[in-house]
Amino acid sequence: MTANHPEYDIAERVAPPPGCPAHGSSTETVYRLHDAGIQADLVGTYEKLRAEYGPVAPVLVHGDLPAWLVLGHRENLEILRTPSVYSRDSRHWRDMAEGRVPADHPLAPVTTWQPLCVFVDGEEHKRLRGAVTDSLGRFESRGIRRHVTRFTDQLVDEFAATGRADLVSQFAAQLPLRVITQLFGMPEEYGPRLAEAVQDVLNGTQTAVASNEFITETLQQLVARKRAHPGHDFPSKLIEHPANLSDDEIREHLRLILAAANETTVNLIANALRMVLTDPRFRAHLTGGHMTLPDALEQIMWDEPPMMTLLGRWAASDTHLGEQAIKAGDMLLLGLRAANADPAIRPDPTAPVHGNRSHLAFSSGPHECPGQHIGRAIADTAVDTLLTRLPDLQLAVPETELQWKTSLMYRNLVALPVQFTPSRG
Repeated sequence: MTANHPEYDIAERVAPPPGCPAHGSSTETVYRLHDAGIQADLVGTYEKLRAEYGPVAPVLVHGDLPAWLVLGHRENLEILRTPSVYSRDSRHWRDMAEGRVPADHPLAPVTTWQPLCVFVDGEEHKRLRGAVTDSLGRFESRGIRRHVTRFTDQLVDEFAATGRADLVSQFAAQLPLRVITQLFGMPEEYGPRLAEAVQDVLNGTQTAVASNEFITETLQQLVARKRAHPGHDFPSKLIEHPANLSDDEIREHLRLILAAANETTVNLIANALRMVLTDPRFRAHLTGGHMTLPDALEQIMWDEPPMMTLLGRWAASDTHLGEQAIKAGDMLLLGLRAANADPAIRPDPTAPVHGNRSHLAFSSGPHECPGQHIGRAIADTAVDTLLTRLPDLQLAVPETELQWKTSLMYRNLVALPVQFTPSRG
C-alpha cells in the first residue's frame, strides 16, 4: 500500500501567491497538489483539507496556479448541475487567458479548449452531446457482454496454464479498448496496438507524440471508411446522426471516448478484482448470492471511483460556494472521491451502500458520463467471467505490498499479482 508522508503535512504547504483564492485567508497557506509527496497520499491530504477548510479548499496545481478543490458532495452536485455559473468552457480560465498555462503545461492536454462536447455548454453542448449519447445508446448491454466474454476468455487463455498472472497489466489494462474497437467497427487486431498507443499518450512518454499521430491517423481512416461503408457501429451512428457532425468532430469524439472509456474502466475492473481478492466478506457476499456484481460495483464506485478528481470547471461569474468567495475565471477541481466520502452523506463509511447510485463516480448533471452503461457492462462481465474461469484465484502477495500510482486525476493500482490452479481450458 502507499505509505503516508507526514513530513509533507506542513513542509509542502506554502504561502499562496497574490491572486490565489487562498490569499488573505486566516491560515495564509495552501497545498501544492502537484508535489510528489502530496500525491503519494492524496486521499489523506483531501481529508486534511476538509478538516481545515470545509467543503471547498484553496489549492495550487502545476506551476503554482491557484484553484479551488471541491470536497463536499452537495457542493460538487451544485457545480455539476449549474453550468451557467460553473462552466465547462476552459476559455473562462483566467490563468489560461492571461498566458500562464503554456502549451507544455501538464494540465494543458485536458484543459485546452477544443470543439468537443466536454468543453461546451448550452445549445452546442446539446448538439454534440446528443449525438454521442444517442449513438452510444444504440448498443445494448447484451451485445457488449458478448464481446467482453470473448476477449476475457482470450486474455485468460494467454496465462491460464502458468498459474500466475498480473491482473492489471495482463487483464484489466488490455480488455476495455479491445471491446471499444468492436463498438467502433474496427478489425480485432487493432485492439492491442490502440490500447498501447492510448496508454502511451496518457502517460506522456517520449513516444507519446508518435502514438498520438498513430491514433489520429487510425481514427481519420476509420471515419473515411465508415462514410463509404457504414455499419452497426459507433462511428457510423455518429455519421448518420441528424446533428450533422463534421469528420473532424467525429474523429475527435472517437478519440475522447477511447481515452475516457479506457482509463476509467481499467481502474474499475482492477479495483473490483482487488476488493474480491482482499476482502473475504465481500467475496463471501458475492459467492453466497447476498450481493450481485452490479451491486458490488456500486460499492466500489463509492469507495474507489475510477476517477479521483475531475478537471475542471471555471467560474463564469462571481459567486459563493461552501462559504468561499469564488471569482469569475477561477478554476474548480471536482473531488469525486472526496465527495463520495463526505461525512455529511456517509457518516459511517463502513456501512454498505449496495444499490445506492448517488455516488459521483460518473459525475452528474448535463456532462454526466454518457457511456457509463458500457463501462458497467464491461466491468461486471469481465469480473464474472474471470472468476468463473479461475474460481480459486488468490492474491499472490500480502495486501500490504500492493502499490498505487497517484496523479491529480487518477489513483491506479500498479499491479495485482495472483495465483491459481493452472488450467489449459
